[in-house]
Amino acid sequence: MTLETMEPNPTWDAASHEEIVDALSDDELVFKVWAGDWCKDCRRQLPDFAAALDAAGASGERVEHYPVEKAEDGTKVGPGVEEYGVEYIPTVVVERGGEEIARFVEEEPVPIAAYLAERIDGVDASA
Repeated sequence: MTLETMEPNPTWDAASHEEIVDALSDDELVFKVWAGDWCKDCRRQLPDFAAALDAAGASGERVEHYPVEKAEDGTKVGPGVEEYGVEYIPTVVVERGGEEIARFVEEEPVPIAAYLAERIDGVDASA
């Protein structure tokens, strides 16, 4: 199942974000996205992230969508929610070789792609 909120924003300018695109381009990275099309934060943040992934050539098997619903008590339910400890959405987990190397949770002062690119670069620099 795919998330409508992961439809790339056609106005996102990859040329202005070359460093971000480069960081996301590693063929070994897998992006796991928990979100809900009903969620205003997801609708606001994910189209730009999807455009960055598209520009980086990350698609298909490298981008996994996990649709999340909200239970009556406010908890999030859906595939992988418990396994990955997802409490807020959007949550994006980046894995390399099955190991988590970066995680974005709900809200940061920078866009999802920039936040994750910085962490991916940090992991790569320390390797």
